[in-house]
Amino acid sequence: MKNAFLIILFCSVSLALKAQDEAPTNPDTVKVGAYVISVHDINFHDKEYTIRFWLWFVYDNPDFDFSKQLDIPNAKSIEPPEIIMDSLGDKAWAIMKMKCTMKESWDVQDFPFDTQHLKVQIENTLFDNKLLVFTPDTKGSQYDKAEAIDGWEIKNFTVKNDNNDYETGFGDQSTDSQVFSAFKIEMDIDRDALGLFMKIFIGMYIAFLISIISFTPHPSELEPRFGLPVGGLFAAVGNKYIIDSLLPESSDFTLVDTLHSLTFVSILMTLIVSAISLKLYDNQKEQMALHVNRTGSKIVVSLYVVANIIFITLALT
Repeated sequence: MKNAFLIILFCSVSLALKAQDEAPTNPDTVKVGAYVISVHDINFHDKEYTIRFWLWFVYDNPDFDFSKQLDIPNAKSIEPPEIIMDSLGDKAWAIMKMKCTMKESWDVQDFPFDTQHLKVQIENTLFDNKLLVFTPDTKGSQYDKAEAIDGWEIKNFTVKNDNNDYETGFGDQSTDSQVFSAFKIEMDIDRDALGLFMKIFIGMYIAFLISIISFTPHPSELEPRFGLPVGGLFAAVGNKYIIDSLLPESSDFTLVDTLHSLTFVSILMTLIVSAISLKLYDNQKEQMALHVNRTGSKIVVSLYVVANIIFITLALT
């Protein structure tokens, strides 16, 4: 009887210890916040920008060392941060001044009337979400409204926590994935693009104006009727190459492509009208040539202006 009791007691203790080992542990919570100092060096062609911000962590676990365990997966480069260590009550308090060059896939479909979405994702490289979970400091997280970004306006600024799922065990054969808690800083940036629009497209519009001046000489004047549109065409092509050098490569047909294509086609129509008018004049139909010239010029200019208004309005909306 005594042996049976000891066996039952041993089995009970073993099962209790096994259940304790298998029971999931609650992850440590880290309160994290950010204050964006500036966003600058926005480079569309190289798909990058630079961001400077303060980052702070409040936590209990002494094993956490964010000066060595911090990672920003969507950054091109991270400069060594300035670190301040302190305490808040019985909690550790780490404050870090960060400067990162971020990679970004810019949406240039409506450039220069574009709105861009920026995201900075922060993770701990050592502890996954079973051991560490970020809690965002939504009240303390802000941005410098006066100096944060020049020429743009920040909208929809937010901080939040998320999970980043890596579909690998990083060499651990017992699992095929790991999930890490992530702290995200997100914002939309928008700009008043009217001034920029005029700067980059003024050459294209002047090229078109040069080409339509060819409607003013008599249809018999061959040199100005064909020389001016051809000169305008070369100027428009040069303007497009300059703008394309500022933007990333894209397979999409952007507003820049649309307006320049419209200009190319309109200059071609100018040449066609001149060719038809010249042909009629050579056939001794001077009045009809003048009529075609007047009517054609009105059609080309009207279609060009209306099409520009429509495409620009669509980009703005």
